[in-house]
Amino acid sequence: MNIWIEGLVSFFLLAGSLFAFVGALGLYRLPDFFMRLHGPTKSTTLGVGGMVIASLIYFGARGEGISFHELLITLFLFITAPVSAHMLAKAAMQQKLRINENTSGKPWDQ
Repeated sequence: MNIWIEGLVSFFLLAGSLFAFVGALGLYRLPDFFMRLHGPTKSTTLGVGGMVIASLIYFGARGEGISFHELLITLFLFITAPVSAHMLAKAAMQQKLRINENTSGKPWDQ
């Protein structure tokens, strides 16, 4: 395999892994539910997207073509992540979860 293809695949794998790590770290470290919600929905989605792009490049360069499975993973990821985040946020607002004083956009009085 060409060294440039290997470098590109390595770049996307490392970038995707970094985004996934930052998302997991944000989920662990941020102080309240609404801040924690951004970790898995934003950066982890980009992380998995980077890994899927690396997989597309790798298997495309090997001559096997673009896999239908990789396209389905991308489609389902970008559809389900925002919908689940929205539903979780709406449920948390209905339950009036306690929020940190640094959280902006307070929808109710604490």
